[in-house]
Amino acid sequence: METLTLFCTTAMVAFGLYWFICILGSAEQKGKRAVELSGGSISREKVQDKYKQYWSFFRRPKEIEMAEKVPAFVDTFYNLVTDIYEWGWGQSFHFSPSIPGKSHKEATKKHEEMAVDLLGVKPGQRIIDVGCGVGGPMRAIASHSGANIVGITINEYQVKRAQIHNRKAGLESQCDVVCGNFLQMPFPDNSFDGAYSIEATCHAPRLDDVYAEIFRVLKPGSMYVSYEWVTTEKYESSNAEHVEVIQGIERGDALPGLRKYDQISEIARKVGFQVVKEKDLAKPPAGPWWSRLKMGRIAYWRNHLLVTVLSWIGIAPKGVVDVHEMLFVTADYLTRGGETGIFSPMHMILCRKPAQGVQDQDQDQDQSSH
Repeated sequence: METLTLFCTTAMVAFGLYWFICILGSAEQKGKRAVELSGGSISREKVQDKYKQYWSFFRRPKEIEMAEKVPAFVDTFYNLVTDIYEWGWGQSFHFSPSIPGKSHKEATKKHEEMAVDLLGVKPGQRIIDVGCGVGGPMRAIASHSGANIVGITINEYQVKRAQIHNRKAGLESQCDVVCGNFLQMPFPDNSFDGAYSIEATCHAPRLDDVYAEIFRVLKPGSMYVSYEWVTTEKYESSNAEHVEVIQGIERGDALPGLRKYDQISEIARKVGFQVVKEKDLAKPPAGPWWSRLKMGRIAYWRNHLLVTVLSWIGIAPKGVVDVHEMLFVTADYLTRGGETGIFSPMHMILCRKPAQGVQDQDQDQDQSSH
């Protein structure tokens, strides 16, 4: 009898592990499998050390102000989180307003397609995805618009993942991915018919620098649209809770510092753009973008248990549990930011690079004023 009980118990445990490891998919039933979780380009034995280094960055606030330190810091962050993002979120690393009767996947696709619709590009034209991640938006936009997309990301591991997804989607001839710093892009002047960035330029230490680079590579008369992470008019720097929430978002998402909503258009004009439209897409009547985070709490505990088991038996690298927990804590700060209205991840700004004649006229006026 005892033998039978032991056998049944062992069989149940074995089946449970098999279900967790081989059957259980991501929260979106999309992206990587749990057994493939890694530290990106970081070797397995160094994942935990790199995680500790990531957090040490915030214990030296002065370094956050040093622009040359930020790219390596952001690269480390995406090595740590890319697999977890894909596994638990999907291939589009951004938010979108919730839409009644639509799934998160459908709402995400609509949000991405709206970006390229605003650009007014034609099939065959060449546009750039500034901070493309693993290319979820790129593929949706390429399929929707017929445009040729060039994505740039600072993380080499994301380049490889994006290339794999592009091939699987049959879009490798329409979508290209380049590893590089969007503050110093390896493209000639006036080489793109349009540009977009979806929740990516928040990683830039100075928004002026990345906007200036985008301005440089755009053809005169072309459009640029960005969904920016900002603090809203409801944010009060004297409110301790507000400060805690914003700092929690910054720490958990590798941000050198969130910008205020009213700084975005000012910076765009400063580098030469004409601001065509500006709107916070997170405001009503848009549905709450953070509902996805709240609905995912059960999935988080399920996933966290799985990550813990995989780490314990040596399949997932040490440190992945810590990274997963960090992202859950950050999700709480993001939710609080959304519910209080002090934070928006989708402050949309649509800009135009002036036509050549207008640019020349503006430059002549600037010179004559000095």
